[in-house]
Amino acid sequence: MTSTKKAPKLADLLAWLERLRGRGQVVHDDKQHCWHVLGHPEASAVLSDPGAFSSDLSGLVPRQEDFALFEQGTFVRMDPPRHRKLRGLVNQAFTPRVVALLEPRIAQVTNELLDGAGGETRVDLIERLAYPLPVIVIAELLGIPASDRPIFHRWADDLFNQQNIDPEQSLLATATEQMDTVVPTIREMNTYLLQRIRARRADLADDLMSKLILAEVDGEHLADEEIIGFVGLLLLAGHITTTATLGNAILCFEENPEAAAAVRDDPGLLPDTIEEVLRYRTPFSRLARLTTRGVRTGEVDIPAGAVVMPWLAAANRDERVFTEPNRFDVHRTRNPHLAFGHGIHFCIGAPLARLEARVALGIMFQRYADISVAADEPVEEVNPWLMTSVNRLPLDLRPN
Repeated sequence: MTSTKKAPKLADLLAWLERLRGRGQVVHDDKQHCWHVLGHPEASAVLSDPGAFSSDLSGLVPRQEDFALFEQGTFVRMDPPRHRKLRGLVNQAFTPRVVALLEPRIAQVTNELLDGAGGETRVDLIERLAYPLPVIVIAELLGIPASDRPIFHRWADDLFNQQNIDPEQSLLATATEQMDTVVPTIREMNTYLLQRIRARRADLADDLMSKLILAEVDGEHLADEEIIGFVGLLLLAGHITTTATLGNAILCFEENPEAAAAVRDDPGLLPDTIEEVLRYRTPFSRLARLTTRGVRTGEVDIPAGAVVMPWLAAANRDERVFTEPNRFDVHRTRNPHLAFGHGIHFCIGAPLARLEARVALGIMFQRYADISVAADEPVEEVNPWLMTSVNRLPLDLRPN
């Protein structure tokens, strides 16, 4: 008789993290062969010290040419000074002031996508709005055809939704297995992006890809191959967090109807509410670092060459920092969550993700008198060990 393993839920991950926290805020895992960092100040300390905690984990797994090509411009896996120079090339495209100018376009796209539902009162939030909205916006910023978004959706699905994480297995073994699985997707991404970059080089425009082509680092222009990782990272990271946050927000409202009522009565609560969604259902639960030397963290000595996992989801529920951390509170006055990371690798797209979530949710509240998760269709969640998000979220809508 064959038994089917139940898909993990966010509650399973959070319970596992709290069991770990029972041993301390920094604990060694003999099965995964890493150090889990669970506390907020401890995780902040790790993320604030790139000298001791490197973001370059490439030496832990065998070199693979497709990954190596993509990672040439992937600055999230770089340390200073290279990180500072490459991130600086795109910093100006994501400042709060520049992003604020996108608000009318975000509102326009949101309304067009919702108008596309016609008079339907049952829609899948992800398919109808949460996925296409941020993809259209970031693709237009980059200068990539938004009409190719089914391709980007498949890439994101391959990279973030189809992988398995086993807390009983070594992280390095898991990473090696996953690398073999996603190589075809990385190769396809590289080929697609390189074609787009070369086409744009021959026909420059007023978009971010053209700016990267024209940019200089240490007096030299970036090679097309170096731009691949830049564009790929911004394309994927530029939509995944917003997609997750919109779905997570609706789930939080479903579980906490008093919060939804408060925001509906006072739309001015939306910015703080989005921060609480990010804290309560943190899209990317963890990051990874590699110690460059022996270092003391949270009263624990971690040796050189150790894999360290700062758990953002656990840090965001640290009762030393957050009052009643397991309660969703749209009136939370102090919310220094780490959902976008911390330090030099703080998410460059955070202002855009916040704006997209605020505009989209605001328009939904204006258009619909009631928004509820359908009771007779399943919600399809992503494996929370990979990401706290949903792939499918059927909603019942009652127009105003």
